[in-house]
Amino acid sequence: MTKWVYSFGAGHNEGRADMNNLLGGKGANLAEMASIGLPVPPGFTITTEVCTAFYENSRRYPDGLDAEVGTALSQVEKAVGRKFGEAKNPLLVSVRSGARVSMPGMMDTVLNLGLNDQTVEGLAKAANDPRFAWDSYRRFIQMYGSVVLGIDHHKFEEIIDHTKLEADVTEDTALTAQAWQRVVEAYKDLVQHDTGKPFPQQPHEQLWGAIGAVFGSWMNHRAITYRKLHDIPADWGTAVNVQTMVYGNMGDDCATGVCFTRDPSTGENAFYGEYLVNAQGEDVVAGIRTPQPVSKANAKAGETPMEVVMPEAYRDLLRVRETLEQHYRDMQDLEFTVQQNKLYMLQTRNGKRTTAASLKMAVDMAREGLIDEAEAVRRVNASSLDQLLHPTLDPKAPRTLLARGLPASPGAASGAVVFSADEAESRAQKGEAIILVRIETSPEDIHGMHAARGILTTRGGMTSHAAVVARGMGRPCVAGASEVSVDYNAQTLTAAGRTVHDGDVITLDGATGEVFLGTVAMIEPAMSKDFATLMGWADKARRLGVRANAETPLDAETARKFGAEGIGLSRTEHMFFDPKRIGAVRQMIMASNEAGRRAALARLLPFQRDDFRELFTIMAGLPVTIRLLDPPLHEFLPHSDVEMEEVAEGLGTDVATIRRRAAELAEANPMLGHRGCRLGISFPEIYEMQARAIFEGALAVAMESGKPPHPEIMIPLIATRRELEITRAQVDQVAQAVFAENGRKIEYSVGTMIELPRAALVADRIAELADFFSFGTNDLTQTVFGLSRDDAGKFLPRYVEAGILPKDPFVSIDAEGVGEMMRIGAERGRSVKNNLKLGICGEHGGDPASITLCEKLGLDYVSCSPYRVPVARLAAAQAALGVEADRTA
Repeated sequence: MTKWVYSFGAGHNEGRADMNNLLGGKGANLAEMASIGLPVPPGFTITTEVCTAFYENSRRYPDGLDAEVGTALSQVEKAVGRKFGEAKNPLLVSVRSGARVSMPGMMDTVLNLGLNDQTVEGLAKAANDPRFAWDSYRRFIQMYGSVVLGIDHHKFEEIIDHTKLEADVTEDTALTAQAWQRVVEAYKDLVQHDTGKPFPQQPHEQLWGAIGAVFGSWMNHRAITYRKLHDIPADWGTAVNVQTMVYGNMGDDCATGVCFTRDPSTGENAFYGEYLVNAQGEDVVAGIRTPQPVSKANAKAGETPMEVVMPEAYRDLLRVRETLEQHYRDMQDLEFTVQQNKLYMLQTRNGKRTTAASLKMAVDMAREGLIDEAEAVRRVNASSLDQLLHPTLDPKAPRTLLARGLPASPGAASGAVVFSADEAESRAQKGEAIILVRIETSPEDIHGMHAARGILTTRGGMTSHAAVVARGMGRPCVAGASEVSVDYNAQTLTAAGRTVHDGDVITLDGATGEVFLGTVAMIEPAMSKDFATLMGWADKARRLGVRANAETPLDAETARKFGAEGIGLSRTEHMFFDPKRIGAVRQMIMASNEAGRRAALARLLPFQRDDFRELFTIMAGLPVTIRLLDPPLHEFLPHSDVEMEEVAEGLGTDVATIRRRAAELAEANPMLGHRGCRLGISFPEIYEMQARAIFEGALAVAMESGKPPHPEIMIPLIATRRELEITRAQVDQVAQAVFAENGRKIEYSVGTMIELPRAALVADRIAELADFFSFGTNDLTQTVFGLSRDDAGKFLPRYVEAGILPKDPFVSIDAEGVGEMMRIGAERGRSVKNNLKLGICGEHGGDPASITLCEKLGLDYVSCSPYRVPVARLAAAQAALGVEADRTA
């Protein structure tokens, strides 16, 4: 019989940390903390399997759940000595979500559940504090009304703002018990007005309403968006945690807070966090009040750290910090409440962090002996290394300071100001650089935060929603810029006597918390010592080689700087578009006979020779794979009338001739047309010129440097053995001619791209003539799926949203189809030559999931864009460690 509910706390812990798939991260870690003796209020977890059943059965709960919840609730009542729904001394609970991976703020929470018109009086008498009781009741109605009943939370805030105005106070904490009673009555009137029903007074009805709302929030818009951004499957579901309430809003000896065992922005081994006296948890993350630092080390002038205000609770929190980091061997994100100077732990999880912090923590923890080097390599998200490879503000650049806030997420960004998430998304889709400006962000803003280059808020601290989400996304963020005034109606922000309108440009420095007017110049980042250390450990762990796709000297130099071990794809057609040579290319295309084509190609030869000579020089003996001309010739011809006139004049012909030649070359489906090796067979002089340029360039570098390059010449779009036989013979014939002319030889290889299904199926025959295969997964994906990469964007997002495909196959290789073709090609090729070199080129070579597939298939190297090389190096190491772990499991 399936068990749906697991208890924790008060010596009755049915869960463990390794049960997070079933209990969610929060539930599993609550049970784990309780089991190691930390102060955790007792409660129970309803499993993720209930969530799955809930959605599979038209939002109906599985049989037996109500009985298990009742039993678990009775155990909590016995442990704390209070009864749920009892008027005199009521048990109140929180109801919170808990997915198996952290999704901060994406799903719903209800606190103080169990309060009604009778239990609020009992709570007031038990605590001897009517103000606390009525404050808790209004919080409950507000959260329940918003989360469960669907009432806009701004309507509740308007009632509070009006009450504070009447009382002539600015802080919620200044309102009296009588004021909160009036707020409660106004809240109940609002519920009656908006729902047509009174606010529910039966605690068990409240409980099941909240449980249903939390499960329902798994499919809300913001949670769906977050899952898509972070590749979290929808069928994982969320757990629901029901836990005894402890109160941070009971007076000045009470508090609530969030802290990290190490700094999540920098990675420094320093206790870092914020708290609020006389508050509940949502006050910290919502940014309604500006929190104070936990420790004296982080306190600024005028701030009151918890270490000073609550020294005993702070010492307990330090002990918890040490215990949990040692126990989990990772930086922990902690939520806590202090009730009458006693510390209670409400959550621990592996903390989200910036990439720079992730690097530093991984390296530091390995040096501290907390983890080993292999675990340090596993710890850093390979894709997130992109965050380290983007510009920061140039310290020498002129700038005009507008305001200062908190440095919530490092990095820098310039962009046009917008004031809503929808506007940010809309304008970003048009290619604009956007800065999202909000008083405070909420989970509903996640789509705009993702679209924006950076985020600025006027409220909230370093652990606010904006800060946490921005760090996870790698977006620069300045939070809590209180000197900035935002007017949504006027679409302006004002600071330091200046007004910035919608569409005006500002610049954020997330590392300093500064906001500047206009655009500030930026510079390329410098890699830290921790980066170099981790990359060294990764290189020791990986088996796959990592090359770069590069055809310009700048590309090649960048690739070397980031650790590329050669060039895996140099697209020679990119060189043809240079203004100095495009005329010769077009002359060759317009030629009516071979002699005319050869004359034009002779003009191109020195350009191509110099291109390859530069690449060979920069790569200094590393392998360089050069793909011979691939695209159809019509791509090099002009398209507009103005361009045609210019080309006609330059070639000494007329526009009609240009149009006629373009019409002759036009194809209904160029991707499957006269391109690749088909061009080399139809016009052998093209491939002959390119081969000569390669060998002459390589020989020149060999004589200059004494280190002969090793060119790898790649024939594109091979489908048959005979095609490779013809084109390889062309290359070999040119090689012998050039070697004879120069009296010197170099080693070279000739291989092919496997980018057609037929090539994969007959790879054994093709391998007889090939020295290497490089899987061209861009075209292989197009031909396996039978779709066009250029047009698929119109419908592929819907396929992913509907679950037809798990991911866009042009972003991550489709393992079932395209991956299977790769497996067939690799196995059949190596059945003929067991040492056949196998690689992959195209942007899949920089995708961690695709790199894992390449490791499993036994490829020799991956090739990707220069800025993705560090990503590929780390992902290759993680893939090797993962495959090794699978073998030894």
